[in-house]
Amino acid sequence: MTTEQPAGVLFDVDGTLVDTTYLHTVSWWEALRQTDRHVPMAEIHRAIGMGSDKLLDHLLGPERDRGADGKLRDAHDALFAEYWERLVPLHRAADLLRACAERGLRVVLATSAAEHEVSALRRALDADDVIDTVTSSADARQSKPAPDILVAALEQSGLAAERVVFVGDSVWDVAAAGKLDIPCVGLTCGGTSRGELAGAGAVAVYDDPAALLAALADSPITTGR
Repeated sequence: MTTEQPAGVLFDVDGTLVDTTYLHTVSWWEALRQTDRHVPMAEIHRAIGMGSDKLLDHLLGPERDRGADGKLRDAHDALFAEYWERLVPLHRAADLLRACAERGLRVVLATSAAEHEVSALRRALDADDVIDTVTSSADARQSKPAPDILVAALEQSGLAAERVVFVGDSVWDVAAAGKLDIPCVGLTCGGTSRGELAGAGAVAVYDDPAALLAALADSPITTGR
C-alpha cells in the first residue's frame, strides 16, 4: 500500500453526527403500535442502525407475514419526517468533519438513510463544503450489519478499505466495518454503551463528535490502525 493513495473517514450519520436515534425509536414504536404490534422502546432502540428490513426481522421475527412491512416503513417515514425541520447535529459534529478535511482526509457520509431523509440530515449538519461523498439506502442491496453501504462509500469516493476509518454509534456499524477489516471508532451519543461498542470490536470509543474532535490528534483517525 503506497502513501500516495488518498485516505479518508467514513461517517455514519444517524445517531453519530445528527441526534436522531431516539426519534427513529419513537417513530418505529408508533408505526408498530398503529398496526397493533407492541414492541418495547428499549428493544427498538437496540435495533436502530439496521436497515428497516433487518430491523423488522429482528423485532418481529423472520417468519412473520411480511405483507404489512411496506405499510410499517411508510408509517415510520411519515412519522420521522415530522422531525426533519427540527433535526440538530450532535455537539461539534460539523467541526469534526472540517477538522478531518483540514488534515487532508476525504470526508464521506456512509449513511444508509433513505434518499428523502439524506437532504434533511445534510441540512442539519451544514457542512457540505467539506463533504466529499454521500451514500443512501439506494446504494446498498443489503443493510447493516452487512457491509454493502461501506462498499458503496469506498467505490464512490475512490478510497481503499486499507486507508479509511469508519465512525459509527451502533454495534451494527462496528459489525459492518469488521466485515471489511475497517477499524471502527464508536461514539456513545446514539445510546449504545462504551462496553457494548468495545465488545463488538470498536478500536476506540468516545462520547460524541466533540470528544472525538478534542482527541483527534491521538485518535485512530490520525494514527491509523
